[in-house]
Amino acid sequence: MATTKQNTNVRFDIMGLRKLATMLSAILILISIGALVTRGLNFGIDFTGGYVVEAGFEQGAELPEIRAALDANGFPDAIVQHFGTTSEVLVRLAPTEGLDGATVNTEVDRVLGSVGQGEVTMRRVEYVGPQVGEELREQGGLAVLIALAFIVVYIWLRFEKKFSVGAVAALVHDVIITLGFFAITQINFDLSVLAAILAVIGYSLNDTIVVFDRIRENFRTIRKKAPVELMNISINQTLSRTIITSLTTLLVLLALFLLGGESISSFSIALIIGVVVGTYSSIYVASSAVLALGLTREDMIPVEKEGTALDDIP
Repeated sequence: MATTKQNTNVRFDIMGLRKLATMLSAILILISIGALVTRGLNFGIDFTGGYVVEAGFEQGAELPEIRAALDANGFPDAIVQHFGTTSEVLVRLAPTEGLDGATVNTEVDRVLGSVGQGEVTMRRVEYVGPQVGEELREQGGLAVLIALAFIVVYIWLRFEKKFSVGAVAALVHDVIITLGFFAITQINFDLSVLAAILAVIGYSLNDTIVVFDRIRENFRTIRKKAPVELMNISINQTLSRTIITSLTTLLVLLALFLLGGESISSFSIALIIGVVVGTYSSIYVASSAVLALGLTREDMIPVEKEGTALDDIP
């Protein structure tokens, strides 16, 4: 039976740059952790609690004027964004001592009416308590940890334990850097961003599995090559697929960021950062971590049980 000869040409010495990549990742992680410790995340009302007010204007609403009016009337740091159309506005307010839902509704209605952008219709006023926000933070963090735990088990069963460590190292790398970006920029961190981070974990894992599959295949079929050479060959073979997938995904996310409006801007930014960092980590971080753990050809060859050869004799 004829066998297909694999292309083992290496166009880019990717693994040759792994030490430089490790230093870059370490610097980015330290900066991210430092920002998270010193600045923290700018949690949205989903996590801190507060009021959500939805209003409709007779004509297009000018968001800068609305923000300035709210700030001048005792509602500082109000988050104002279009909701659906340019005449629909969503206002997020931090909890204010001494104000209940009815008072907030009346005051915000008065402020919005004074902006001079036509008649205002108050659609809804909702309150999110701080206790609910705290529970959401805890459950969100737990969701990320549970996802990582299941990923460890999945990679361990499908590949080998060294691969599971490499995959989790790449995912933790992606999550920390994405969170660090939000801590540095102080972009609003809400439930949509948390959902984006979970999506980034799935995206990065998919890329990593593609690379790991090719590494496992090459370890079993290509002889007389050192592990670092086999990894270099494997990553080069999957590089075009990885880059094309990432670029097409980024095109969609950029369109979402530019045209989707402020209501999903944080979500799209988190995904853009996550895709860029996840593509980098699937190429460098995951494979470098597995290589650092001392992967050998024996790890990739399934152990044959004694007597299987005798069972095959007719």
